Amino acid sequence: MESSLWLSDMEVCYLDTAPGDEGDKPVLLMLHGWGASKESFAPVVGALEGRYRVIAPDLPGSGKTGEPGKPWTAGDYAFFIQSFIEALGLSVGPYFACGHSHGGRILIKWASLYKGGLKRLILIDSAGLRPQRGPAWYAKVYGYKAGKKLLGAPVLGKLLAPLVRDWLAEAGSADYRLASPLMRRTMSLLLEEDLSRCLPLIKVPTLIFWGDKDEDTPLAMGRKMEKAIPDAGLVVLSPAGHYSYLDQLPSFLATLCYFLEH
Repeated sequence: MESSLWLSDMEVCYLDTAPGDEGDKPVLLMLHGWGASKESFAPVVGALEGRYRVIAPDLPGSGKTGEPGKPWTAGDYAFFIQSFIEALGLSVGPYFACGHSHGGRILIKWASLYKGGLKRLILIDSAGLRPQRGPAWYAKVYGYKAGKKLLGAPVLGKLLAPLVRDWLAEAGSADYRLASPLMRRTMSLLLEEDLSRCLPLIKVPTLIFWGDKDEDTPLAMGRKMEKAIPDAGLVVLSPAGHYSYLDQLPSFLATLCYFLEH
């Protein structure tokens, strides 16, 4: 059932498969990735809603939830999630939390700050760490920044504007190109923050899923998270990319349910 509530001066749209349930089913909070929405979990929700009360919000700036009033950091998103949990009366727990990509980044920050109620954590191809980059990536990034400055040049900027704008349109990532100016600034703040120091502060059992062919958040990041979180295990899904839980849905669901129920 789709519902909404007001938080941080915005209307937050969310899915709740068992609204008003006071404990008959375990609660599973699910956070989607950047540029996606709660609908990206539809196959998972369909498989789990008979056994769990699944709650999945459209994060601020995504789906049917409006943008925040200013660019947000991971800490801002973590505070938002805690406020969302408290607004639904879940803070006393116990409940489970699962995040994909950007949703995983939020949960890493949140789980390092807020301890109450969380029983187990699931991270899927999670963002939050700075991957090692090669020369081609740095050439692209600094070329992009140089192109932006060139557009501001009084003479060359006007002469080369059409050419530079066409190049810039192709140079940025798809997520960056599709985002609004405010959400682009939010993305920049998030990418600048490395959450490595948050990982040892996660004190609940954590299961990490990763696609062996994930090019957005490389598998090396998952291995680093497994080592840094005190009680964590890594499951590599193959063949699978950044949406590993969809690429290998039966294996993902079987492993997830075993983790949550044992």
